Amino acid sequence: MSEKRIVIDPITRIEGHLRIEVVVDENNVVKEAYSGSTLWRGLEQIVKNRDPRDAGFFMQRICGVCTYSHYRAGIVAVENALGIKPPLNAELTRTLMNAALYLHDHIVHFYQLHGMDWADVVSALSADVHKASEEAFKYTSTPFATGADKLKEVKERVEAFVKKGNLGPFANAYWGHSTYKFTPEQNLIVLSHYLECLSIQRTAAQMMAIFGAKNPHPQSLTVGGVTCVMDLMDPARMGEYMSKFAEIKEFVDRAYYPDILMAAKAYANEPSVLNDVGVSNLFCYDEFLIGKNDHLFKGGIILNGDLSKVYDIDEDKITEEATRAWYKNDKALHPYDGETEANYTGLVDGESIDGEGKLAHSKLFDTKGKYSWIKAPRYDGMPMQVGPIASIVINYAKGNERVKKVVDEFLAKSGLPLSAVFSTLGRTAARMLEAKVVAEHTMDAFNALIENLKTDQETCTKYVIDNKKEYKGNFQGNAPRGALSHWCRIKDGVISNWQAVVPSTWNASPKDAKGQMGSYEACLVGMKIADLSKPLEIIRKIHSYDPCIACAVHVMDTKGNDLSTYKINPNL
Repeated sequence: MSEKRIVIDPITRIEGHLRIEVVVDENNVVKEAYSGSTLWRGLEQIVKNRDPRDAGFFMQRICGVCTYSHYRAGIVAVENALGIKPPLNAELTRTLMNAALYLHDHIVHFYQLHGMDWADVVSALSADVHKASEEAFKYTSTPFATGADKLKEVKERVEAFVKKGNLGPFANAYWGHSTYKFTPEQNLIVLSHYLECLSIQRTAAQMMAIFGAKNPHPQSLTVGGVTCVMDLMDPARMGEYMSKFAEIKEFVDRAYYPDILMAAKAYANEPSVLNDVGVSNLFCYDEFLIGKNDHLFKGGIILNGDLSKVYDIDEDKITEEATRAWYKNDKALHPYDGETEANYTGLVDGESIDGEGKLAHSKLFDTKGKYSWIKAPRYDGMPMQVGPIASIVINYAKGNERVKKVVDEFLAKSGLPLSAVFSTLGRTAARMLEAKVVAEHTMDAFNALIENLKTDQETCTKYVIDNKKEYKGNFQGNAPRGALSHWCRIKDGVISNWQAVVPSTWNASPKDAKGQMGSYEACLVGMKIADLSKPLEIIRKIHSYDPCIACAVHVMDTKGNDLSTYKINPNL
């Protein structure tokens, strides 16, 4: 058989359940790709007929990672519908909480989720610790946790896993794959930062809790503003935020940035991480209010990768359709009118390559029918790519000096052209650059808040609703994974409809009625796989989007019926 199918299910080191299927030719080049979520859950139905003030608390349960993003979206969508404008103090406080989320999310994504696609842990065990320590100085003048003594300790910790007969958290990976490009010493540097990040992420979570009361599900936002009044008036609490922020910023500057710079140089000629733009239409919203009417990132749309023109967003052009998704209504509907009635049609029998490179019987996507619980969002009928790549490229194209400064500096140090951003390497670098921009300007919002509090202590606007009126409103902003919008209708004083169009819905969407692919699928087509039994190239590309599938699949059976039963073998 000239064509073969590869199934990766589940994609691990992500949030949620994602399955990727590709068809390769006799040269192991991907000819077709299918991205689908195989498990559903959700909250859009749960909030119907509830008090609008409850929406944010339910929406944050869409996901266990970007909880704050959906919490804020649920609150702001209702504010927008009712015409409630929060005080500036509340909006700036929300920015500080958002910064905690972004910095936590981006560093954890690279080290705990995506970093092992770039760094070979087994190779690190053969590194010379002194050479590795010297190597770290090539990418920053102040390396983080890369002294020879520290690297020796890291090496010994991992070797201890090996002596026990396994690699612990680093087990079951494709170590030794031909597309790994770091030297043993470079791998050891990333490994050291991986372990350090386990502690750093705790500090980032504590930053969120300063104003949010807890993490990952904060509770201080309310329709009209924030409730953390005592924290805002307490110099000790404000100082605590500053000190924890400084710790996170140090890690971004001394570990995250230089590691991505190191990757940019090491992988500059690796075909499997280059020239895979996916969808070249980019989309992002305004995000990070750092002063009155001043957003750190500006919204817009780029079409077909043309950086010479950035278009304004027209919300009326946003739709979701379900031609290839397991729902009944296939029409392209605006989110205000979205429907989520299930129509599961199942998988089909077939053959795919197993872990030993042999053909085996499989249950496969019905590629001629429906194959995912994720819908297909479109803008003016076109698929879009969202995420840090969109945020960085759009703002660079718009001449945002805060972004241009950081991007130009990185391009100069890495030797990469701007066009390199349209790739797996570019998506990974753009995420770091977004974290870098946030780290450099969060204190702008902090200082603006301090100044405003000197003359204005308002933190909440009164909640006013007329139960005889009908309202509709939305949140349009960005989450760490890209463009996020929530759309609500309110009638008789309660929510009558709610739809969330999330970043991973845009990127992971199945094909639409025209056969247009989402970005996950599009970026895989044309790629050559070195070893069909170890498709690291596929995993690396998909991880570069930081998938959050629980966000993208958000419906449930409201009648309480059993949908599926799963049995887990604890001995595997």
